[in-house]
Amino acid sequence: MSTISFKSVGKTTTQRTTETTETSPIPIGIKTPLQPGGTGEGVWAMHFDLANQVHDNLKNLILTNWGDRLGVYNFGANLKELTTEIVSQEDFDNQVVVRIKDAVERWMPYVSLRDYVSQIQHEGNQKTGIIQFTITYDIPSLNVEDRALQVTLYVI
Repeated sequence: MSTISFKSVGKTTTQRTTETTETSPIPIGIKTPLQPGGTGEGVWAMHFDLANQVHDNLKNLILTNWGDRLGVYNFGANLKELTTEIVSQEDFDNQVVVRIKDAVERWMPYVSLRDYVSQIQHEGNQKTGIIQFTITYDIPSLNVEDRALQVTLYVI
């Protein structure tokens, strides 16, 4: 009679099977504007890349005005009130840069703002128009450099 410990027994090569499990990427956040979700996303389209989620969050921060976010009154750059009183291009640009910088420093300190370029397109007269500006930024913690965000505001 022989004694064999089960701890020293393995599988033969014919008994081994390779098990591969296919894992789906984990969603980070919801894409805005809201869109129906695709395969593996759920009800809404999702971000799976952190840099894209930060880009989306920065866009939402800049376009949000004070009082728009329920429970957090001073969230956002509050640019809407500037679009009703454009006195000069230089003054407008200075105010926009200051407000965006303040909002980003408060709510998204991991984003490093670099450049601001603006352009006004007047429609019909000098009192109304479209203001487009591009913000270039870095995200040092994600090794993202020279990412650009274009924002369009309509002037009353």
